[in-house]
Amino acid sequence: MGKKIQKFVKRETVLVLSFLLAVVSCFLVRPDRQYAGYIDIGTLIVLFCLMAVVAGMKELGMFQVIGEGLLGRIQSRRGLVLVLVFLCFFSSMLITNDVALITFVPLALLILHMTDQKSAVCFVVTLMTIGANLGSMLTPVGNPQNLYLYSVSGMKLGAFLWLMLPYTLVSAIGLVGCVYLVYRKKEDIRYTPQKTEITDRKRLGIYLLLFGICLLSVAGVISRPVLLILNSVCIFFTDRRLLKKVDYSLLATFVCFFIFIGNMGRFPVFCQWIKGMLQGHVRLAAVGISQVISNVPAALLLSGFTEEWKELIIGTNVGGLGTLIASMASLISYKQIAVKNPELKNRYLALFTLLNLIFLMIFAGISFVL
Repeated sequence: MGKKIQKFVKRETVLVLSFLLAVVSCFLVRPDRQYAGYIDIGTLIVLFCLMAVVAGMKELGMFQVIGEGLLGRIQSRRGLVLVLVFLCFFSSMLITNDVALITFVPLALLILHMTDQKSAVCFVVTLMTIGANLGSMLTPVGNPQNLYLYSVSGMKLGAFLWLMLPYTLVSAIGLVGCVYLVYRKKEDIRYTPQKTEITDRKRLGIYLLLFGICLLSVAGVISRPVLLILNSVCIFFTDRRLLKKVDYSLLATFVCFFIFIGNMGRFPVFCQWIKGMLQGHVRLAAVGISQVISNVPAALLLSGFTEEWKELIIGTNVGGLGTLIASMASLISYKQIAVKNPELKNRYLALFTLLNLIFLMIFAGISFVL
């Protein structure tokens, strides 16, 4: 029993931490009717629906087919790396950074081993992870903190995209530059991709339609209750097993942080301390706190004490760079390396930290110029 608890705590560290914070805050502010107003139901609905739909598309092999189609056209080592990195970069804008890495990092490891490029594993996977974290910052559905901040801020979709577009463009240039700096010579390479086929196109059509409905809901065209009903009914009758693939620990983490933030917002001493720290330094505080508790909890925490939404959005997105836990999505790549190439995990962690800190310093500087 003890080992099971230890394993759960290790696997769901952020959830356990958020739960403990929520419980402690309940002793400071006793449960009452105001608790019901803490929870942002709209954000939870969209997260739930997106995770279920994307899980369905992934199960059918849609992303695998797209990746293999692009990889089948490469002719050089540099081209291979660029395709793998930008698969994560662009796909994360719509399917989230987590799903992009879950989908394409295993594919990258397979390809690198097949083409006898084990020495490139650490660099390629690190850059794929950075690419996923940077690409996801462009859209509200790119990562959980964006979806939440977009929801509570009341921003228009166009305004959000315009805010993050300069950083996304700089990200793309930086990633290309990094690849060309390492792979200066154009070395030929041959890779014959596997031929994955989508056998159930009807189901895929349903999932694509539901994904479109999710995006319409994010844009404010369709209400969140309608989205939840349509999504749940369609998935229940199409493939109810997908409901088990939803990351309920992430949803529970959100709920716990909502309770903690709501309670601490009613606790004068803590409220004054946070507000003092944020005074004129929202972006810097978001970057710094993200390094310790990751950018999703940082967004949830700080949103209760400031309405400088643009600063918070930029800060938590830039704050996804840096330490391994700055963005929880980064742990996905690390776990893949640790399981499939355990002898490389220390080297990977060192290179990951170095490159992330370099990108963090560059983007932190750029964020104060733009």
